Amino acid sequence: MNFIDGIKERAKAQRKTIVLPESMDRRTVEATATIIKEDFCDIVLIGDPDKIESVAEGLDISGAKIVDPDNFNSMDAYVSKLVEIRGHKGMTEEEARAKLRESPLYFGVMMVKMNDVDGMVAGACHSTADVLRPSLQILKTAPNTKIVSSFFVMVVPDCTLGANGTFVFSDCGLVQNPNAEELAAIAGSSAVSFKSLVGEEPIVGMLSHSTMGSATHPDVDKVVEATKIAKELYKEIKIDGEFQLDAAIVPSVGSQKAPDSQIAGNANVLIFPDLDAANIGYKLTQRLAKAEAYGPVTQGIAKPVNDLSRGCSANDIVGVVAITAVQSQ
Repeated sequence: MNFIDGIKERAKAQRKTIVLPESMDRRTVEATATIIKEDFCDIVLIGDPDKIESVAEGLDISGAKIVDPDNFNSMDAYVSKLVEIRGHKGMTEEEARAKLRESPLYFGVMMVKMNDVDGMVAGACHSTADVLRPSLQILKTAPNTKIVSSFFVMVVPDCTLGANGTFVFSDCGLVQNPNAEELAAIAGSSAVSFKSLVGEEPIVGMLSHSTMGSATHPDVDKVVEATKIAKELYKEIKIDGEFQLDAAIVPSVGSQKAPDSQIAGNANVLIFPDLDAANIGYKLTQRLAKAEAYGPVTQGIAKPVNDLSRGCSANDIVGVVAITAVQSQ
């Protein structure tokens, strides 16, 4: 069984409800039709039922629940809660009501907050900032979270590296240029996410253009310091670096370049030094190695909200919904 099929089976075992607020995007309703057919979780779409049916022409989405903010019985309760959360920032009842009626993203996050759904997936036609802003304002961060970050689960076909071709790449979508402390925290969160979703022991490689001092530069120093911090904070997790990519994942290269490291050549969680490197790395792997790329999956928010790439396919949305359902368990 491949990675995403295993995730779907886990989602079926403890069924959850996920809201998809971007119901005017054809990919969203295509994904909804697939999820209904595969029957691994329940779906809520936000919007005018007639407009959604028009977008979904030719698709069977009859198994989805459609919630129209303009005709929503619990709107007063949602408005009161949003004012309670954002009143200290000056939000009035009138502003809260307008925000919930006009923004499907804010309405979707409030559905998560009010426990009417278990998680949200969006971003097919909105920026990451648009998706995460209401999530952080309303849901806040999870306890003991130092930084909210993101990752991709990468599944490379016919590959024996990593966990039989499965890796976590982080942070590919959110933190632009993490400092050493933030990079260490991203490593810890990503290891936990790998264990939760992949089910195998995380082996974390801290990536650089240098391996164990082979180059000198402030960028290398940051990764060296991050590795030191991570080892002190997460003694139960296998973490090492700094590694060039080949030294991190190829056993023969790892043993040559870092013979004293038990991690070298065996990493399955790859922590990139900044967003540029991580985003380029996952897209290279996806396009050139024909890897399946699931994400960006968010880690560190109090409840599961996941952002999509605006270049995603309907099938990508299906995969992220399955992951979100498992996260919410």
